[in-house]
Amino acid sequence: MPIHPTAIIDAAAEVDPTATVGPYCILGPEVHIGARTELKANLYIEGPTWIGEDNLFYPYSSIGVASQDKKYAGEYAETRIGNKNTIREFVTINRGTKGGGALTKIGDDNWIMAYVHIAHDAVIGNHCILGNSVTFAGHVTIEDYANVGAFSGLHQFCRIGRNAIVGGYSGAITQDVLPYSMTVAGRDVKTFGANRIGMERRGISNEAIESLQTALRLLTRGKLNTSQAIAKIREEVPGCPELEELLEFIRTAERGFVK
Repeated sequence: MPIHPTAIIDAAAEVDPTATVGPYCILGPEVHIGARTELKANLYIEGPTWIGEDNLFYPYSSIGVASQDKKYAGEYAETRIGNKNTIREFVTINRGTKGGGALTKIGDDNWIMAYVHIAHDAVIGNHCILGNSVTFAGHVTIEDYANVGAFSGLHQFCRIGRNAIVGGYSGAITQDVLPYSMTVAGRDVKTFGANRIGMERRGISNEAIESLQTALRLLTRGKLNTSQAIAKIREEVPGCPELEELLEFIRTAERGFVK
């Protein structure tokens, strides 16, 4: 097992024999490191934390530490990170809290850039890109293939839908971001339109893309309230699974959504 002699690993930690632990890494009890995961240097990881296979951690990140929620009283809570994630310098990932399910969870194949903060009880899906200094409050949900631009912040309990793009410097996002949408950056976050290029890359059909573009236009620029826009979509827009996903996302948007 390639472990640098300056690394400090608690006897109650578990490190796969094929993992790499670089200089000055500190692993506490109940830290589990999967096969072929590489910790380059100067990482601090507290348990209970499970890290899967083939992950790459760059220096100076802090993983699985207690949340910054003032209600947190030391109760048992976990951090779980999947496979094939790249986590760059100075990333902070806090473990969950009792009030949020006691779990912070990150899926597979995510690209998490420098200085990103992922707060307690956040759920990050698969294949997401989080730009430099993106900041997530507690209880946020980021669905698969979402792309969040640098220096954007997300309010607690907000969601970013699947295949959505949030532009860099988007300030404080206080409502849900619709799946398959693009938002423009600025102090007033607005939906610009459909993420057509992203959908094409995901292999979504042209018919579905056209339906989503029309639906997003009605929802955000049709001068209709949400109920009127949905009724018009049901009447006029050809159905597809992606459209149903969009409408279900709206139905469950407790904070409203970015228009």
